[in-house]
Amino acid sequence: MSTPTTRIVLASRPQGEPTPANFRIEQAVLPDPGGGQVLLENVYLSLDPYMRGRMDEGRSYAAPVAIGAVMDGGTVARVIASRHPGFAEGDWVLAHAGWQTHALVDGASLRRKLDPAVAPVSTALGVYGMPGFTAYAGLHEIGKPQAGETLVVAAASGPVGATVGQIAKLRGARVVGIAGGAAKCAHVAGELGFDVALDHRAPDFAERLRAAVPDGIDVYFENVGGAVFEAVLPLLNDFARVPVCGLVAHYNERGRPPGPDRLPELMALILSRHLTVRGFIQRDFPALYPAFLADMGRWLAAGAIAYREDVIHGLEQAPAGLIGLLAGRNFGKLLVKLV
Repeated sequence: MSTPTTRIVLASRPQGEPTPANFRIEQAVLPDPGGGQVLLENVYLSLDPYMRGRMDEGRSYAAPVAIGAVMDGGTVARVIASRHPGFAEGDWVLAHAGWQTHALVDGASLRRKLDPAVAPVSTALGVYGMPGFTAYAGLHEIGKPQAGETLVVAAASGPVGATVGQIAKLRGARVVGIAGGAAKCAHVAGELGFDVALDHRAPDFAERLRAAVPDGIDVYFENVGGAVFEAVLPLLNDFARVPVCGLVAHYNERGRPPGPDRLPELMALILSRHLTVRGFIQRDFPALYPAFLADMGRWLAAGAIAYREDVIHGLEQAPAGLIGLLAGRNFGKLLVKLV
């Protein structure tokens, strides 16, 4: 028996901002699983900023999506047939099955089984998954916030930034979150419990940031770049740490950004203030993953970490969802509900 699937493939490479024309919906048929394979019904699809980079052909930390190939992405799925001894029909799993309703995968590639009794399965794509682990690992290995220090995080209402700030608060740091718009800032200061929330769209944002960090910044967790980083840079203290996991403000750019060359200034500050600036992706630190699962599971059960999900419905909405994500229109972890 074969299984039909609907999938979205990369139709063309974007020149700047992606458009709906860069995507194409297709129908396909999957065979029954062979030895070691598992047939999945994807229930949730994660939309993440890194997907924009995979649409380009240039060199990056992962291979680009080929023209005509299924768009890359993490999923939460149900097993509907299995020829792998570790998985049975009905199991919930975390997979990397892409933008499609069903997928046939090697069982060895599945990331972990999910227990709905421990946490909602959707959290495996957000706070209890890759974005949460990005926050956890970046703080543990690079940011290393100490009690009494000041941490600033950009995109503070998103799944990485929200988790960064809350973990830093648990470690005793003072936390300033930067977000876009009044509603997001209210969420950051209210539900997430940050000490200060600042709107980067405010015309006097740089002045407000300076006032919010009278003792300077010890850790800046970078998700955005652009004008936010320019406002943060002069406020970094000696020996400040800057984990860099994203630069979403620049993902649609082509060529060098306009304006003067700021590299000499940046390098001078790195030297004179003894800054640690390190780019990373979460898979750099696989040894930390078991500790993350244990700590985050405990924090979620205790209500010590809050999270917000922004759910859209239907695979056909994924392209518009990604385009909106890159423009900052999502509010919380962006998911597509497929079933």
